[in-house]
Amino acid sequence: MQFTKAEEYGILGVLYLAEKDEPKVTPLSEISEAKGIPEKFLAKIFQSLAKSGIVRSHRGVRGGFTLAKEPSQIAIKEILESIQGPYHLLKTSNSQDNGGEHQFCALHELIMMAERRLLSVFEERTVADLVRWEKTESVT
Repeated sequence: MQFTKAEEYGILGVLYLAEKDEPKVTPLSEISEAKGIPEKFLAKIFQSLAKSGIVRSHRGVRGGFTLAKEPSQIAIKEILESIQGPYHLLKTSNSQDNGGEHQFCALHELIMMAERRLLSVFEERTVADLVRWEKTESVT
């Protein structure tokens, strides 16, 4: 399992907004420069994040983005799925053979178990958790 660049950049961008001492409209160019993310790619990612209500877009000369919710209300899973859609470790979520008859597959069951656990971590952890971890690690 590997995050796509879009998922990684989306999390980094949201994290950057959350780390601000005071919520303010932040230009996309600032986020791009601070995190080393191509601005055009980040713009597409932030469109998805805005559409799903994670960030709010502000137009105009002093335009940019703010978080649409408190960092403690944004689950990591929400960011990932707003960028790439539902998260699955397998391309198909069922093991069907020809004719639609369900066959038990031990490997499939193991992967589904791992997927449930992984999604549970992404659901339980929020942007606020990542901000806290960043601050803790930068002090040590």
